[in-house]
Amino acid sequence: METSKYTTAINTHPFRLTDEEVSKKVNDLLNEKYNENNNAKVYKKLYSCIDLTSLNSTDSNESIWKFTEKVNKFDGSNPEMDNVAAVCVYPNFVRTVKEALTADVKIACVAGGFPSSQTFSEIKVVETSLAVADGADEIDVVINVGNFLDGEYEGMCEELTEIKDACRHASLKIILETGALQNVKNIHNAAVLALYSGADFLKTSTGKGYPGASPEAAYVMCHAIRSYHAKTGRKVGLKMAGGIATAEDAIKYYTIVKEMLGEEWCNNAFFRIGASRLAENLLSKIDVL
Repeated sequence: METSKYTTAINTHPFRLTDEEVSKKVNDLLNEKYNENNNAKVYKKLYSCIDLTSLNSTDSNESIWKFTEKVNKFDGSNPEMDNVAAVCVYPNFVRTVKEALTADVKIACVAGGFPSSQTFSEIKVVETSLAVADGADEIDVVINVGNFLDGEYEGMCEELTEIKDACRHASLKIILETGALQNVKNIHNAAVLALYSGADFLKTSTGKGYPGASPEAAYVMCHAIRSYHAKTGRKVGLKMAGGIATAEDAIKYYTIVKEMLGEEWCNNAFFRIGASRLAENLLSKIDVL
């Protein structure tokens, strides 16, 4: 059988670890390195890596305006801390954030039939285009997980490439929905295909309906990003999302990124955490130190 370019892409970045081996490597890494990053300096850096998120059925123009005003009020309030990296909302609220935002942070939005990715490709492309036109700097979209699991790589990747084109100047974060991918091999292969399709960031999860981020998924995605960078010279970021609410959780992911990818990835140009509760937790930890 003829090998497709997508299978070739996967084979270019081999990954041979089992689920159990990844878990052991992650545990060993965190046991050795976690404590050196568990301090106020890293908490402050992590705050600047947050995509502050509101993705609720109850969101309204008024609630999103107030949500954005909180970000505005933080701007410059603490000379030792930078503001969050971005505000992340549904696409129909991008214009509201654009009008309300005075702080120097990015506008991110989910698109492409989020969170299931189950709609027409044409809708995904148009939704992305409309969000960018309204002022989105960053677009977060989910892969077609069903296509991936069925081995329909061409359909999945061509759709992502079209969405990437629709982003124009905006960055594209491709969400793997790692909790639905069943094992580390699938996570790695999906990561490689997302990179191949033009991702500016890989993102773990939607936080909707499946298990969210895990240290094991972070490790595997860092492996793919490192291999891709070594072979292409292109640096791609990593966004962790789904259930990250405490400073302790955030430090785990920061530690994995630092050890797997290096210090140059440990800033909000290449590392993000999507969260709604983490910001307050980090601030409370910083205040008591």
